[in-house]
Amino acid sequence: MDSSSFSKYRLITVSGKVAVGTTTLSKNLGHVLGWQHINFGALQREFDRKNNINENREGAMARPDEHERSIEEMGEKMLKTAKNIIYEAWLSGFLAKDYSDVFRILLVCSQDDIRVDRVTNRENISIKDAKHWIKQREEENEKKWKKLYGPHDFWDPKYFNLVIDTYKKGPMETLGKVLDKLGFRHK
Repeated sequence: MDSSSFSKYRLITVSGKVAVGTTTLSKNLGHVLGWQHINFGALQREFDRKNNINENREGAMARPDEHERSIEEMGEKMLKTAKNIIYEAWLSGFLAKDYSDVFRILLVCSQDDIRVDRVTNRENISIKDAKHWIKQREEENEKKWKKLYGPHDFWDPKYFNLVIDTYKKGPMETLGKVLDKLGFRHK
């Protein structure tokens, strides 16, 4: 990689709701750039497993506010000092909105039926359950975050350097758009 093209950014955040492709993009970016990928959703799921919480049945409201704040503190520390990290979390872009040296990506999927299909296949569940899980997770998370952080639109495009609709873009095209926007040049 040509490191001069990245002197402007020391971190990349990847944000988006359920089943929009954040993990796929984050892993692909980490591989191409040689940067570490940290998935805060995986940290949440680990906490849920240890505390007998099924995030798809109980949602964010089952987690104590103190836990959410500790996750935010971990993210804030990373935003202040870390380098060469792909920081994947629903709120990572929002939390990084004031950092000019952090490249913030928002993934969306304009067709909810595609997201439902992705969850159905990934979790091996019915379409009805997938719709319910997506709705519950997103509504409960947003309710908790508004309680903790205020009445924001956490996915407002104004907080991001790049917004990509993954309905019309496959994983490699999405990766290519990000690399192009970053000015990546492969040696």
